[in-house]
Amino acid sequence: MTTQPIVPGDLFARHQTIAGLRALADFLETNPAIPVREYGYEYTVFARDHTEAAERAEIDRIAAALGETVCDETGRGGHYRVQKAFGRIAYTAVHIPAHRQTAYEALMTYAPTFNTDRDVA
Repeated sequence: MTTQPIVPGDLFARHQTIAGLRALADFLETNPAIPVREYGYEYTVFARDHTEAAERAEIDRIAAALGETVCDETGRGGHYRVQKAFGRIAYTAVHIPAHRQTAYEALMTYAPTFNTDRDVA
């Protein structure tokens, strides 16, 4: 069980997301001329808590609810995640370890030095 309390804003966002997904499915079903992605879509959520252990526990809880096994790639510098496919739509929950996030943020400090808009002679 998550250590985070469920707050009304979370319930509202959840309700709007579910209603939006249903409305999109209904729209696509009644409008077959509207294209869809050939390979589907991945709906991704990220664990949000104050500790690494709590975020991993959140992914474990989601994995149990989905009936899926966690994919732990943290030993190789990766993420802790679980995914379940619903046809061509996948639900993915991810925990990014703090050291991985820090490394990414450090790498992105170099991003402004790469300007693709300038003319190259």
